[in-house]
Amino acid sequence: MSNFIKHIPCEKCGSSDANALFDDNHTYCYGCLTYVAGDGEVVKGKKESRPMLEIKGEVKSISERGITRDTCQHFGVTQDATTQYYPYANEDGVIVATKNRIVEGKLFGITGQWKDTTLFGQQLFAKGGKTVTLHEGELDALAGFQMSGSKYANVSVRNGAQAALKDVKANYEWLSTFDNIYICFDADEPGRKAANEVAEILGNKCKIVKHASGFKDACDYLAVGKGAEYIKQWWAAEQWTPDGIIAGSTLWEEVNRPVEKSSAMYPWAGVNELTYGIRSAELITVCAGSGLGKSQFLREVLWHLIKTTDSNIGLMFMEESVRKTARSIMSLHLNKPLHLPDTLVSPEELKQSFDATMGTDRLFLWDNFGSTDIDNVVNRIRYFAKAADCKYIFLDHISMIISAQSNGDERKAIDELMTKLRMLVQETGVCLIAVSHLKRPESKGHEEGAATSLSQLRGSASIAQLSDIVIGLVRNAQHEDPIERNTTRVSILKNRFSGLTSPHCASLLYNKDTGRMLEIQEEL
Repeated sequence: MSNFIKHIPCEKCGSSDANALFDDNHTYCYGCLTYVAGDGEVVKGKKESRPMLEIKGEVKSISERGITRDTCQHFGVTQDATTQYYPYANEDGVIVATKNRIVEGKLFGITGQWKDTTLFGQQLFAKGGKTVTLHEGELDALAGFQMSGSKYANVSVRNGAQAALKDVKANYEWLSTFDNIYICFDADEPGRKAANEVAEILGNKCKIVKHASGFKDACDYLAVGKGAEYIKQWWAAEQWTPDGIIAGSTLWEEVNRPVEKSSAMYPWAGVNELTYGIRSAELITVCAGSGLGKSQFLREVLWHLIKTTDSNIGLMFMEESVRKTARSIMSLHLNKPLHLPDTLVSPEELKQSFDATMGTDRLFLWDNFGSTDIDNVVNRIRYFAKAADCKYIFLDHISMIISAQSNGDERKAIDELMTKLRMLVQETGVCLIAVSHLKRPESKGHEEGAATSLSQLRGSASIAQLSDIVIGLVRNAQHEDPIERNTTRVSILKNRFSGLTSPHCASLLYNKDTGRMLEIQEEL
């Protein structure tokens, strides 16, 4: 995929800024529709790897709306005697479709590969800018761009307010790179509703533009020469905050409802007895010493959720490749440790286990090659929750994110991460199950069976304070007895839901032949 860099002059038509330069060195002029490959070859018509679309009409002003020819040329908008043509690009920045607006009767049609298109105008603006304004229609994007001095990113959703949420989900990655996102939808009920839905996904970067009295959208200002009033309203847009201030006297119906039941259960009776299962908007931290089975514990919970719910699940196993994560989950279905080279498995078994796990289209994995910056991680979790509709998200592990920060202040970094995770869980309603390493105790180590405690959580008290439930795992990995060596004791160190805790609520035996961690009965 190539990314837009900047506008440059076009040698073909003489335009000063209609030619777009991309990072693979190809150019595309939205004025004369000339595509020049990175090697300098001028490509006419269609090219298999870069589908081209012939756009009808010519570039000229839309005078009844006050939109100039320069603005139309910038966006590549053309028109003939009956129709206006609004070009749409794919993720490579290549125009692959047009929305055709028949002026008389305001009818619309589509030409080209519509399903491949991004937001209107998206290909014209580089990622990571200071601001982007999101409009409800193409004409509003043109008007907003022109009134703001033709220097800020202005784009539009493809099909108005009714499909705005879908379009924003599809283009979440691009939108989220901007520092500020202005939502400038129509001043009617559908527009206001869509603006709030979109802001819910994009979070606290959003500012919602409130139109002045008598104006419905950006086009209304430009059409009557009130561009300065539009800019005034644009600058006055307030940061979006979710609704949530409630008078206590209105809460009778709320408190009269039965206590919320769990959305799912853990796979072990001893853990469920104290926790009453897993709930939405819950932050669960699993802690243990290094190499004592935290990831396997998470995978058993994950497999249980796959079997007992129909929810989507986000996976962030940051110490392993997505291939290893996938095979580890498939192992649970087969009851065979696929990560071991001497495990015998037939092609049919492998395909069956894939279909039952990864092939369900319910699992979303983050291949975390690249930045583990705190905001980058938080954005990925928000994407899982908002765009991929994940109800459960696994993060393994907090300590890896903290060690990657450049400021060197571990305590401050943990406080920042945990605060943002807590807010994100409340905002999205997901259940986030995270792993944290422990500080080594002064006496014997955790690998020799030392008990866990909240005070051993690494670096900061915020992990314990902001988690709803903290689960500790203990195993004596050095014991001579193989049963003892492979038995993990589960403790509930904190339990905000029921208040019930225990130094030993369940015993889980790892079977090396099946690769499974199953509950066994022993004296607790």
